[in-house]
Amino acid sequence: MMRTRPVLWIRTLVFYIGYACWTALWGTSLTVIAQFVPRRLRFNVVIVPWVSLVLWWLKVTCGIQVEVHGKEHLGQEPGILLMKHMSTWDALYSQLLVSPQTTVIKRKLLWIPCFGWAFWVTNPIAIDREQRMSALRFIVAEGRKRLAAGVWVTLFPEGTRIPSGEVGKFQRGGAMLAKQSGVPTYLVAHNGGHYWRTNAFIKHPGVIQVRISPPQQVGERTSQDFNDDAESWMREQMVELDQIALEGNIQRRN
Repeated sequence: MMRTRPVLWIRTLVFYIGYACWTALWGTSLTVIAQFVPRRLRFNVVIVPWVSLVLWWLKVTCGIQVEVHGKEHLGQEPGILLMKHMSTWDALYSQLLVSPQTTVIKRKLLWIPCFGWAFWVTNPIAIDREQRMSALRFIVAEGRKRLAAGVWVTLFPEGTRIPSGEVGKFQRGGAMLAKQSGVPTYLVAHNGGHYWRTNAFIKHPGVIQVRISPPQQVGERTSQDFNDDAESWMREQMVELDQIALEGNIQRRN
């Protein structure tokens, strides 16, 4: 059934009210409590409950659900996730795919009250994107440390949010980390940007499709060749996923 714009606006507002309240409560209280929790366990104590409730509330208020294909590909040993970045939704959902994990994020995100505090206690790989070469070296060095300690590393290879229907140029950090660490890499495509859109307030109901690739090894390829292949896979998947989302939107209007 088609939902009018005012109804979607109200449902989105209700979502954001709950999202803000939960983030403020969880971010402030858990920042203190987490200091007494071993660092390896902080991800499950701080991030997983917070994100789980936020996405449940998103489903209740805005009707956004998720269908995942390929999660069985994820191994038991830590690896690298290269995830499509379209909006805040994928930054949240990626936290539920594997555990424990660390995410490569912009350092300035840690300055956001409550939200940034919650991430800070989990020891993310926070970079200054203005210092590109030092950031690249930092990603590889810190990423290898996390992987050696049994922690997954999640990166958004496009480096910034890309609107629906587009795929940005993959940055080198993820591919170089994969090359130097030798661990398997998993590519994650989705069409979440059609429902939680970049720089848009209203959230649109529907089922977000997520696809996870089989484990990818750099092997004898250069990191650049691996990066190019990963980007090609993402482009192919996004053509199909964008079409699925567009067809679903047409059906809902009818």
